[in-house]
Amino acid sequence: MISDERIDMLLTRHEYLEHSLATPGEFSNEEFVKLSKEYSDLGPVVEAAKALKEGRAEIADLAEMMVGDDADMKEMAQEEFLVLKDKLPEMDRALSIQLLPKDAADERSAILEIRAGTGGDEAALFAGDLFRMYERYAASQGWKVEMISGSASEAGGFKEVVANVAGKGVFAKLKFESGVHRVQRVPTTESSGRIHTSAATVAVLPEAEDVDINLRAEDLRIDTMRASGSGGQHVNTTDSAVRITHLPTGIMVVQSEKSQHKNRDKAMKILRARLFDMEREKINSERSENRKSQVGSGDRSERIRTYNFPQGRVTDHRIGLTLHKLDAILAGDGLSEMVEALITEDQAAKLSEMEAAL
Repeated sequence: MISDERIDMLLTRHEYLEHSLATPGEFSNEEFVKLSKEYSDLGPVVEAAKALKEGRAEIADLAEMMVGDDADMKEMAQEEFLVLKDKLPEMDRALSIQLLPKDAADERSAILEIRAGTGGDEAALFAGDLFRMYERYAASQGWKVEMISGSASEAGGFKEVVANVAGKGVFAKLKFESGVHRVQRVPTTESSGRIHTSAATVAVLPEAEDVDINLRAEDLRIDTMRASGSGGQHVNTTDSAVRITHLPTGIMVVQSEKSQHKNRDKAMKILRARLFDMEREKINSERSENRKSQVGSGDRSERIRTYNFPQGRVTDHRIGLTLHKLDAILAGDGLSEMVEALITEDQAAKLSEMEAAL
């Protein structure tokens, strides 16, 4: 249970920040930006804290009214007391969730990478289905999706597709999508009606900023080459394709569109995201005990979800949730229910861990 003293400290800090931001001349630009962010981040916390404080004060008043001489007043107070008594634990939990340590990358945009796995053409088709699912989900959230690169399969879909998903809080909602997604369905080329199982891997990386990763020129090897084409007038006759290799880690990124300048920018964006993700994974592995509070291990080789077409269901194996809404989920709209369930489960695990440590 959150103490009254903790609540008062939060409210006092919020009032101080509000007063400070009203007199911006007293701070440097850097300090002002920092205080503004803290004030903004505290907003939802303070809202939950005020609700809990008011609820506690009200239940104390009702308790006093219940010992008075007025019978009608006592009856009314008792009814309200019982209703509020049931609500207080949820109000306390709401504040506890707001006070959970935040992932610093949660508010960022993300790099989405989808690759066809086992299953040949059917896996590539499924990778395309997943990409369209995330595109539609992103549109419903008001995010912008920009494809960075894509390797199309002859049968349709993608062997590999990389995109930038831009918007506020993208990583917070998509980070649990990383892992192996499995599909069970009858391919259009299957004459006997036999169900095939294929897979695609999804990786969601928080977009890195320049201050996150210090890329030294001596650590990079940048090669230019002629981009491949479909023949005739479509063959690229200039060295526009770019391959950037990060020598210390061996990470290689290739971009092969028409503009060398755009290829370099996109390749650097992907490289920064992969290096930033590598650093985050290193920190997480060093804090292995904290990983118990996360949904799944974060290992991208882990099978996290199955899309079963004959039964019209989607099952997330990490939290044991099955939704018979396959069409709605692939259309993007139904994915919200799965995403919110994963976030809720992660919060519950972290709350349990925090309570056990007290």
